[in-house]
Amino acid sequence: MTDTELTSSDFTESAEPFRLFAAWLKDATASEPNDPTALALATVDTDGLPDVRMVLLKGFDEHGFVFYTNFESAKGREILATMKAAMCFHWKSLRRQVRVRGPVEIVTDAEADEYFATRPRGSRIGAWASKQSRPLESRFALEKAVAEYTARHVVGEIPRPPHWSGFRIVPSQIEFWHDRPFRLHDRIVFTRTADGGWEKDRLYP
Repeated sequence: MTDTELTSSDFTESAEPFRLFAAWLKDATASEPNDPTALALATVDTDGLPDVRMVLLKGFDEHGFVFYTNFESAKGREILATMKAAMCFHWKSLRRQVRVRGPVEIVTDAEADEYFATRPRGSRIGAWASKQSRPLESRFALEKAVAEYTARHVVGEIPRPPHWSGFRIVPSQIEFWHDRPFRLHDRIVFTRTADGGWEKDRLYP
């Protein structure tokens, strides 16, 4: 049991969700064998058909949960069309899950530039070279594009592409799920109130 293992009373006493999420993410960082910040991101297309894929969380605070992507990708286009999304973290080693849903906002250019500058040089080249989610005629075509952009940026900083930035899910709901024996799991959901606070409810498993 970790120092931040949560009991039923912890669920009852938690006043807001971000402190609880921070504690769980800390545990996941120590226990998960790979990518504790991985999450399933759900969107819908123009026909209302759900779409889901794995991305990495790149930051969070009391304002929301941030990830970055090519805005011309499938997820980018779908989010820009609705400005709504949902995400789910599943930490199997801890038998825990967190679900987040709500409206989406675009991060500031300063935030996107700051994060882009921390990416490995190859990843920054890739952001220019990849026409994400669109048909690729051959692997060679991608490698050729990477070579071309590498040649353009032999020296100096690589600027952030104008179509590459970040989204922030501003949660209207955050649900915490904790495995319990006989599938009698702990579930608590925080719902944003009109005044910006949180209403908390326990759910049947």
